[in-house]
Amino acid sequence: MSSRRAVLAATLLAAFCLLCLQPPSSARATATVTLHAALTPEHLGAGTTIHFGFAIAPTPGEVPAPIREIDLLYPANLGIATSGLGLSTCRVATLEADGPPGCPSDSVMGYGAALVEVPFGPEILQETTRITTFMAPIHHQRLSLLFYADGEHPVSAQLVFPGLVLPAAAPFGGDLNARLPLVPSVPEAPDAALVELSTTLGPSHITYYEYSKGHTIPYHPRGILLPNTCPRGGFRFAARFAFNDGTHASAAATVACPAPRTPTRRRSRRG
Repeated sequence: MSSRRAVLAATLLAAFCLLCLQPPSSARATATVTLHAALTPEHLGAGTTIHFGFAIAPTPGEVPAPIREIDLLYPANLGIATSGLGLSTCRVATLEADGPPGCPSDSVMGYGAALVEVPFGPEILQETTRITTFMAPIHHQRLSLLFYADGEHPVSAQLVFPGLVLPAAAPFGGDLNARLPLVPSVPEAPDAALVELSTTLGPSHITYYEYSKGHTIPYHPRGILLPNTCPRGGFRFAARFAFNDGTHASAAATVACPAPRTPTRRRSRRG
């Protein structure tokens, strides 16, 4: 009897070891993320608009897990605080009640768009969502932003989620941290997943208004001030992503230094 128990125990132990060697079938592969960035215009010592975006490439035929947190690290020595942007602030309650029209025009910080996917049976539904970024009240002595996402079809939803400007280690100057809520989709389908985003931070397509002597005067803010010298290797950006399934991904992008300006030559006058 003892020998039969020993054989059974050895068999169970071997089977357990084989299971340990097998990769778990429920494990999800980490999504591949690409990041792009641009500075328009890119003139050292002048104001600019930061363009940045990312795209997520999941396993073919699948929708990636929803993003729960994004950290966008941007270059050092960018004059965000002296950009002339975000002269007023907007609050969450205002956006939820009235949408962007309820916020002061000079609280707008940028515009963008996002692509959201929802798996529904054998199909993958897609929706393009408009994004508007606003300056929010200072939070714990740090710059704070609000992102307003407006979707209509197939998921009709208007979402507000916060962003906070945090410190970052060199060679970066700061970390724009955003935490995204889960977005319910159509009934009996998984939550919607953000797969692409492209947005701006700067004066591009933004108009502010000032009041002087009884008149309303439109103007464009100066923009995020670039340093007088370009860092070695260009302006570096990076992004880190945390997904709802516990996986993480990262990506990086570099904006090359602008070419030196060629001095114009004056033509000599002939007598």
